[in-house]
Amino acid sequence: MSAATELKLTQNSYYAASANELPTYSKLESNIEADVCVVGGGFAGLSAAIELIDRGYSVVVLEAKHIGWGASGRNGGQIIAGLACEQEVIEKAIGFDAAKKVWDMSIEALDLVRERVKRFDIKCDLTDGFLGVSVNAKKGAYLRQWYEGMTKHYQYDNDAQWIEPKDIRHWIDSPRYFNGYFDKRSGHLHPLNYCLGLAKGASRIGARIYQRSPVIAMQHGKSIDSETVYLQTETGSVKAKYVVLAGNMYLPEVAPKLAPTLAKRIMPVGTYIIATEPISPSLAAKLIPSNAAVCDTNFVLDYFRFSASSTLAEPRMIYGGRVSYSALTPPNLTANMQARMVETFPQLKNTKVEYTWGGFVDITMNRAPDFGRIAPNIFYLQGFSGHGVALTGLAGKLVAEAIAGQAERLDLLAQIKHHDFPGGKLLRTPALVLGMLWYQLRDKLG
Repeated sequence: MSAATELKLTQNSYYAASANELPTYSKLESNIEADVCVVGGGFAGLSAAIELIDRGYSVVVLEAKHIGWGASGRNGGQIIAGLACEQEVIEKAIGFDAAKKVWDMSIEALDLVRERVKRFDIKCDLTDGFLGVSVNAKKGAYLRQWYEGMTKHYQYDNDAQWIEPKDIRHWIDSPRYFNGYFDKRSGHLHPLNYCLGLAKGASRIGARIYQRSPVIAMQHGKSIDSETVYLQTETGSVKAKYVVLAGNMYLPEVAPKLAPTLAKRIMPVGTYIIATEPISPSLAAKLIPSNAAVCDTNFVLDYFRFSASSTLAEPRMIYGGRVSYSALTPPNLTANMQARMVETFPQLKNTKVEYTWGGFVDITMNRAPDFGRIAPNIFYLQGFSGHGVALTGLAGKLVAEAIAGQAERLDLLAQIKHHDFPGGKLLRTPALVLGMLWYQLRDKLG
């Protein structure tokens, strides 16, 4: 992906236009020391910083651009139980009992978001409720089977309820959907404001945060200082006992020599979002009465929700989808995204689109998260696969636990095996594009 492509995707974001006060963290221009250096100023890195400071560690956060610049500030804002892959993938990888622990951790991640919003008084429009919906009877039957399995083995019905075809229009006034379920514990928020709030909270309790400070080199010390890690930026350095690499898909681009083996296990996938002009609260309440976030069950899926409304602002439809596996922005993006929205909600046919933006998420081959170590004191968090708004927060907590000597939970997830994308550097993107064309065709054929 080119820098010009990425810059263009950041320039017309509703989140940026409606952001709270932006932070003024400086660039690192000196040589400093800390117990832990966190590379990446998004959800995962800031969560790790907060958890580590709570455990008594001194922490430095190095962000290559600015806080929330990557996926943490440009995503769909949906906080959802579970992982990007199905539980069956986790069960096959590490067994049912361990998979049950992973599921419970994903529920813990939802609670963690709410705890941090409350603790740091983050104004991010946190809203409860999520709808998972199918687009036809065949997919609806599969969704029902999945729901019954989750109810039987994971007691998911404690947090969710099934929606029959005859009732689906009461939950979402769209001709597209056949059946679904409502999860009261999941929800949505303004992701950039949440990220900015995490940074402000982390800074308040002692984290030293530096923006515009990409890491250009990392090395272990020698001889008696072999357990120390040195991280070099353009104008400064950090000497640390531990390192947390939380740059996700941007890490190989910003600092390709830090962890070259990790880059082979993730692929950048573009995803795109539009936001409409404000619409009347009464229409919004008719389209999605619960004001839940919504996501369909297609492999190449659509996801959407309404922004918060108040006496000062009416809600906007925030509609995402139209992924790109080639790292190239699709042509006529705004018009195509608007057409997808109108297919879902014909009632919005004459509603103008005021914002179009996008970004890249890092996916793994199996869409399970990829957490672990590349050295005893160097940890990494990547591969959230588009399902990271809540899970990134938990990831930061797990790595902090591990650094503090309680690594069981991080090691549990590290047991999930990950493979390199096939095709090598030159061929893996074309191979993935061909594969995704197949999945898109399968979605259309039902």
